[in-house]
Amino acid sequence: MEKRKYSKRMKRKNYILTIAGFDPSSGAGLTSDIKTFEAHGLYGVSVCTAVTVQNDVDFKECTWIDRETIINQIRILFERFDISVVKIGIIQSWEVLLEVVQVLKSCNPTIKIVLDPILKSSTGFDFHSKENLKVFEKVLLHCDFITPNYDEIKALFPKKTIEETVEFITERTNIYLKGGHREEKRGWDEIYHSKIVQLNIPPITGSVFEKHGSGCVLSSALASNIANQLPLEDACKNAKYYTEQFLNSNDSLLGEHSYK
Repeated sequence: MEKRKYSKRMKRKNYILTIAGFDPSSGAGLTSDIKTFEAHGLYGVSVCTAVTVQNDVDFKECTWIDRETIINQIRILFERFDISVVKIGIIQSWEVLLEVVQVLKSCNPTIKIVLDPILKSSTGFDFHSKENLKVFEKVLLHCDFITPNYDEIKALFPKKTIEETVEFITERTNIYLKGGHREEKRGWDEIYHSKIVQLNIPPITGSVFEKHGSGCVLSSALASNIANQLPLEDACKNAKYYTEQFLNSNDSLLGEHSYK
């Protein structure tokens, strides 16, 4: 039988990368991102940064993958796949994150990076309580979007007000500020880009149920829309709509993925 010939690089599919942790419940992290990518018509590849012991209501422990293994996972994927967009979730430290984004840019100088700066899990586990924010400032320069919620943006630069933090970050990258943790106007998201041009996105589909991993879903949906080359405003609105579909998919803590 004649052997099939395979090219060194695969170009037929539209590939997208997630760099994140593994959640056994599949509500958050790598497997949740892959489901989101698939729902947007994309083929997701993944790099594991941590193995967690958790379910949808309880977080026991986190075992970090070492820096060299993360970098090697990234490099071998780029040897074979053309990847234009990456979503990044939990990574052990800002120092490792900085090296990761630098490696991504070396593999593809035009790659789009969507960073979900996860500081605490939905079950209360702290990932980055005391970090060198000078390093994080350098990370921002490599990103195209960061997607914090209100608790995270307040915690990133605790000596600054939210307004000061927004101004500081938008000098370096775009912000999709998730509104699920807002005390007022709960569920209203805000987009800041091009030196604080603000776009308000109100809740779209009505009442929603809480879901484990909803922040991961939104950031991976935004990355998917960017990979599908939607304009910035449409990419953000579609990510919001997809996430609310996910939240409304059932009344449990584990949502279902589909694009209607």
